[in-house]
Amino acid sequence: MPCVQAQPVPPAAGWGVAAYGGVRGGNSGFESSDGGSAGTPLTLRSRPAAALALEAPYDEHRRLQVYLAHQRTRLVLGPAASPAMATTELPLQVSTLHLGGVNYFDGPVGRGPYVVGGLGLTHLSPNLPGTSARTRWSMHVGLGHEWALARALSLRVELRGHVALLRSEGGFFCSGGCTVFIRGDTLTQVEGLVGVRVGF
Repeated sequence: MPCVQAQPVPPAAGWGVAAYGGVRGGNSGFESSDGGSAGTPLTLRSRPAAALALEAPYDEHRRLQVYLAHQRTRLVLGPAASPAMATTELPLQVSTLHLGGVNYFDGPVGRGPYVVGGLGLTHLSPNLPGTSARTRWSMHVGLGHEWALARALSLRVELRGHVALLRSEGGFFCSGGCTVFIRGDTLTQVEGLVGVRVGF
């Protein structure tokens, strides 16, 4: 009886790690919640962002993905949002942890266009006296394209949209006494990324 040997799975179709760098910006969803200018939209500055993804094989067209992203940015405050402070900006770190996947449009995993998405948590950490961090449910969806550079190495370009549910009527970052008066329903951001994936 002939012996049939299993063909090794190429690294591109197996486990892998992808590292990304890019820029994230968009509509902050925050507004002032105190004083005569309550309801004034607050701007979240566009800033560089970085991300790391761990991927596991699922089938010939899809991968499972754990996605971790981080950005250091600043929320521009108006007089109504910080009436008792001289500062005009709130330093803010935005960290995202999502579970999701990658689905390639045509052909096997590792090349061509794909859609990506995930669900999880976004952690918002301000750096200002009298404020504290908040963690909210969030999701993202995106489009990308992957080019194989070698057997276990590929280049990616992606555009992802992020939405976090804030659900705050006022004093979103308050800790004890309020030093900033902020409210919001959703935080929406778009990020453009370039990444390299290494398979193993």
